[in-house]
Amino acid sequence: MNASGAPSSESLERDASQINARHGKIDAGEIAVGVIIGRTSEFFDFFVYAIASVVVFPQLVFPYAGPLGGTLLSFAVFALAFIARPIGSSLFIAIDRKFGRGTKLTIALFLLGISTVCLGFLPSYETAGHWAAVMLIVLRLGQGIALGGTWDGLASLLAVSAPANKKGWYAMVPQLGAPFGLIVASALFAYFTAKLTPADFFAWGWRYPFFVAFAINVVALFARLRIVVTPTFQSAFHSSELKPTSIGSTLKEEGTRILIGSFAPLAAFAMFHMVTVYPLSWVYLFTDETPTRFLVVEMIGACFGAVAIALSGWLADRFGRRKLLGGTAAAIAVFSGFAPQLLDGGFAGELTYMILGFILLGLAFGQASGVIASAYTPRNRYTASALTSDLAWLFGAGFAPMAALWLASKFGAPAGGLYLLSGALITLLALWLNRSMGLARD
Repeated sequence: MNASGAPSSESLERDASQINARHGKIDAGEIAVGVIIGRTSEFFDFFVYAIASVVVFPQLVFPYAGPLGGTLLSFAVFALAFIARPIGSSLFIAIDRKFGRGTKLTIALFLLGISTVCLGFLPSYETAGHWAAVMLIVLRLGQGIALGGTWDGLASLLAVSAPANKKGWYAMVPQLGAPFGLIVASALFAYFTAKLTPADFFAWGWRYPFFVAFAINVVALFARLRIVVTPTFQSAFHSSELKPTSIGSTLKEEGTRILIGSFAPLAAFAMFHMVTVYPLSWVYLFTDETPTRFLVVEMIGACFGAVAIALSGWLADRFGRRKLLGGTAAAIAVFSGFAPQLLDGGFAGELTYMILGFILLGLAFGQASGVIASAYTPRNRYTASALTSDLAWLFGAGFAPMAALWLASKFGAPAGGLYLLSGALITLLALWLNRSMGLARD
């Protein structure tokens, strides 16, 4: 109970912290492992839904709209989670301030897990009519709100508390969850699409990855709670490095930095969906290739992405994070001009697109959290970083699959790169404004 008589996790966290202290200090390597587990679970949920948005929901929920129309509607629902995410952050920051971070993470991760596993029970349009779409929308909004609450500040802790010559290396660690989550999600769908008949896959096979997601979320919950109550984390929390502040005061003091910071990693966040969700939709709709083969191509690309994320840490420490982000934004702009055509080039073209795309994504995305965290004063870092991340995902990634697919379907494959080009140009502009207005702190 807290001073107001309301239930709180603070005493539980304090007791657990003392227990962990008696077993020795948990080092940065153990924290990094916990961070990767947590982020992998989030991205696994994310990619399970993303893949289903292409290969399942258009036929299951929107069969009346045709293959292209159903996919565009599915991508519209896909974007709802990114709209709901800032709302979730606001709600869960208030819970964090009142009841403690353990309570916040427990509620958020269970909401995320329940929303995801319930998608596995989604009825078809033939069974429930338009209510199937309504249920899909509600559960997608639940995922988005929950994702807003999963922000634990550990990415900021690793980036800010790292040695001066290793900040880039520690900043990239949480980002490894993205390729790991994609590999696991793609492997599950590839297995079921390869081993099951189409009838069995649409009857029950596609549902299994959503059930797996709940089990992974439970494991991730305990891994993250163990980090939350460690002396290292508690010390950072009490020193105000990771203390949640009110949304209003944070916006008042950091509003300009939050706005510009939301656009600084836009190239990376736009690229994120241009090498994961969009190409799968293009290949599925406009080629004769089975989704199984392209999911394997995605897994290969994700392996290159993981290596590139790790490389980004070394490059950032050697040349600076903002220089790396600016350089990759320029490279992404060039990529947007020629790469989309590769998706019409058969297996060799697809593999080239995915490998090049994932390398660029890894180099840019690997430092996205570090740039965000370093921009704010310690007192506002936790809340400001959460809001900036939410807005960057919304502006850069939320509508990317829908916009790119619509452009490509109307004007040809090269037009799909226009959305990516706009993200790269906005990143370069935001980085210039950040420096010229004196907003950068490192």
